[in-house]
Amino acid sequence: MMESVGVYGFCGCKAKNKMKCDSRWEITAAETAPTSTYSSPARSLGDTGITPLSPSHIVNDTDANDSEQQTFLVVVAIDFGTTSSGYAYSFTKEPECIHVMRRWEGGDPGVSNQKTPTTILLTPERKFHSFGYAARDFYHDLDPNEAKQWLYLEKFKMKLHTTGDLTMDTDLTAANGKKVKALEIFAYALQYFKEQALKELSDQAGSEFENSDVRWVITVPAIWKQPAKQFMRQAAYQAGLASPENSEQLIIALEPEAASIYCRKLRLHQMIELSSKAVVNGYRGSDTVGAGFTQGDKYVVVDSGGGTVDLTVHQIRLPEGHLKELYKATGGPYGSLGVDYEFEKLLCKIFGEDFIEQFKIKRPAAWVDLMIAFESRKRAAAPDRTNPLNITLPFSFIDYYKKFRGHSVEHALRKSNVDFVKWSSQGMLRMSPDAMNALFKPTIDSIIEHLQDLFQKPEVSTVKFLFLVGGFAEAPLLQQAVQSAFGDKCRIIIPQDVGLTILKGAVLFGLDPAVIKVRRSPLTYGVGVLNRYVEGKHPAEKLLVKDGTRWCTDVFDKFISADQSVALGELVKRSYTPAKPSQLVIVINIYSSEQDDVSFITDPGVKKCGTLRLDLTGTSGAVVPARREIQTLMQFGDTEIKATAVDIATSKSVKVGIDFLNY
Repeated sequence: MMESVGVYGFCGCKAKNKMKCDSRWEITAAETAPTSTYSSPARSLGDTGITPLSPSHIVNDTDANDSEQQTFLVVVAIDFGTTSSGYAYSFTKEPECIHVMRRWEGGDPGVSNQKTPTTILLTPERKFHSFGYAARDFYHDLDPNEAKQWLYLEKFKMKLHTTGDLTMDTDLTAANGKKVKALEIFAYALQYFKEQALKELSDQAGSEFENSDVRWVITVPAIWKQPAKQFMRQAAYQAGLASPENSEQLIIALEPEAASIYCRKLRLHQMIELSSKAVVNGYRGSDTVGAGFTQGDKYVVVDSGGGTVDLTVHQIRLPEGHLKELYKATGGPYGSLGVDYEFEKLLCKIFGEDFIEQFKIKRPAAWVDLMIAFESRKRAAAPDRTNPLNITLPFSFIDYYKKFRGHSVEHALRKSNVDFVKWSSQGMLRMSPDAMNALFKPTIDSIIEHLQDLFQKPEVSTVKFLFLVGGFAEAPLLQQAVQSAFGDKCRIIIPQDVGLTILKGAVLFGLDPAVIKVRRSPLTYGVGVLNRYVEGKHPAEKLLVKDGTRWCTDVFDKFISADQSVALGELVKRSYTPAKPSQLVIVINIYSSEQDDVSFITDPGVKKCGTLRLDLTGTSGAVVPARREIQTLMQFGDTEIKATAVDIATSKSVKVGIDFLNY
């Protein structure tokens, strides 16, 4: 059995003999993660002790971006959206030229088809069949009884946002009610995009394009929790885009950051201003925006997509155009799907929840048809519209309702007391513009409320521009609501190709990942340690006596706080030393929390997210000082976080990526 030992830390001061530095304090970290009942890990047998240093110090690591030196011929960005997806690319020799993927076959009336729906179809044997329009159209053409055997999934990306305990084994539910592993579905989708992109690149280049020539960028919402972001990386590894050994080939980009990178390059002819003529924060509506950015300008990016709305606040640094994040990303599940849910609620009110639930299970392809018909009408909604919107009901809806209820759809509408939806003799639901606008209201109200909260923050008070991007930003109702609420505070700008903003920005990010110089940490990070027990200061239940020394167990020793600014390549560095030369291993456990004021690793919401285990054997005759220095470094400021422990005596090191899925 390995005994628990202490490790002493050095303060990083300039005393010539660090052994004599008085700034030393003593800590010991426990090896085992807290259990759900919050028993003290340090009390378990077989824990491995370490004890660290005075306050952490931050250094700028000039080698932090060495990984970026790897050369790729092309950057391909995949915008994996809730409702629609696509890819774009740029050859590194022509970074100004961004190519958006070839137009897809298929498409819906009134919907631009530069992207394809995020829909996937598996055979009854659970093998990949098709993606996008092809999946949707094939599924639609199946015989209803046969369709029940096939696994059709749409809008499944939201599961990563809504699942609190996401793991590699999380399931998704197909339209026929059958369960399938989420990791498989995401990997299938990414593999499909990989194959499409490589085929297009090979056709364009006239020779076979290898995956190793490509740097991949995948976009995710900034407000996603860390496990969801890591899940996307794991799916990409499974799809063969990159590997854990060559992780730099894949970058996970935050959607509003990508949009921000693109927006800062816009020129006047590339945007639409929802203009107010008043002077706003020193600008007139007639001033040019592309040339209008001045040193230190602040702007908000509102990325409104199908599933989520993400808000980020950036400040521009000229002349390079580098960006600094001023306030941590916020937002919520306020995407355009909210309008679809309201429509479904309306159908339940008219036809009964029991019928709608049965119809979705018994006639899944017809339900998809109905939502496609609603989608095109949804896009026709506008503040000044006066004529009604007609939504075609599939024949099987009318037929199945009559069998289910014993009376007609028309009868149901008359009985429902929903005045603003009528039955048209052509087999359509006729909605008044007010009825359609009412479906948008809850979602738009949530977005406006969230923005109002954001504008209360001191960091946001002097914002000059608000960029409205993402697919939902095309909705005139959302544009009008944002303009009337915030037009007197800043200039509201919409890029012309608003639905492709994130995709193009993600390509730019892949070409120059160092463009975002300062980010805000979404979480507090630290290590679990033992500290000298102080009577009256530490809780009695945390007292642990070992070898005559009184320790306070489970102390959360903070490396960095939630919402703290961290520059790209900044490292938080500490030194540790084993208390006994005989110690053969050092174990440092890393923990995270959404809270800033964390005292103990057993506090609610603290999660273990990494372990550094450093083997101290094999010094092979090297002179080892009495107190052996073990340096611990955590690198922040990137979209992902890495930790390293180095044994200074032997130069042995161990690295770990922070892991939110496997602890």
